[in-house]
Amino acid sequence: MVLSDNARLLHLAVHYTGNKSTQEGIRLSNEVLRTDAVIKDLLLKYFISPFKMNEYFNFYHDADMKFNEVFNFAASIFDDKDTFFDQSVSLARHLYEQSNHPKIKGGEFYVAYLKDCLVDGEMMDTVGIFKSESRETYLKVYQSGQNFEIGSEDGININKLDKGCLIFNTEKEKGYMVAVVDTQSKGSEARYWIDDFLHLKPREDEYFQTKNVLQMCKSFVMEKLPEDFEVNRADQAEYLNKSVKFFKENENFDIEDFAEEVMQNSSVIESFKEYRKHYETANDFSLNDSFDISDTAVKKQAKDFKSVIKLDSNFHIYIHGSRKNIERGYDEETGMYFYKLMFKEES
Repeated sequence: MVLSDNARLLHLAVHYTGNKSTQEGIRLSNEVLRTDAVIKDLLLKYFISPFKMNEYFNFYHDADMKFNEVFNFAASIFDDKDTFFDQSVSLARHLYEQSNHPKIKGGEFYVAYLKDCLVDGEMMDTVGIFKSESRETYLKVYQSGQNFEIGSEDGININKLDKGCLIFNTEKEKGYMVAVVDTQSKGSEARYWIDDFLHLKPREDEYFQTKNVLQMCKSFVMEKLPEDFEVNRADQAEYLNKSVKFFKENENFDIEDFAEEVMQNSSVIESFKEYRKHYETANDFSLNDSFDISDTAVKKQAKDFKSVIKLDSNFHIYIHGSRKNIERGYDEETGMYFYKLMFKEES
């Protein structure tokens, strides 16, 4: 998590980048922007407050890191702060070159140099890159003589950052440690900020491992398990619940302990291990046999592990407890399936 309590905004450059496919153009300022302390505090809130998750990325390039433009511009700033403004212009030009999709909106483009950002308990110098694409109308109430009048102004909501990137001055050899936000893009243009402009890949840390092992487990239970074994939705719900339970109750993940506790059956364990190999190949990454569990990733992923059995359009059964308390059957008289639920008291 990134905290702004001690952060200081040392340098700020603002430009405008439009949509290249519609020839909106680019407008560059002539120098760094100078602001007072109040505006700096508002900007820090605007820039940093959206970064609440512990999910980080690294810059990369398929051929060589030296071809990743944003990585190089950021490295130049960290190496020599006197190049800050020139690099901000290069960043704006690079973003404009990537803004080719007709649905990409133009907007103000900010490059900031931040001092003493607190990241996971460590103070770091940071290069921030931000873009505002959406504007809102605000009412302005003011006194005129003995009366009040109401006007309107068009502006930017400082509680809603559209796109952002924080580049921390650490792990340069791995492509820097990077946090990213994109709240506006949807559809085919959705990835231009992360993929085309920044060119990022997930940082393979505890968050990455926890997130992807949980996603792999869910995919195995919902897709592969029914192919290899005779299971119903209640059985699948039990596997999902046990998977989340393991991650919530343990500080460390070990593949053998997990398989033994959650899968139990030797044939299911073998199928699970084979599916893991397939999953890694399909997604082009490797999952570790053991790692420290990220509580943040567990909380986020657990929201998708809803153990719900949907019965036609009439009923939903939410399964949280023991699989032994639910039984599936078939009624020959009606020609319909049924579930029998067992409980001690009603609340």
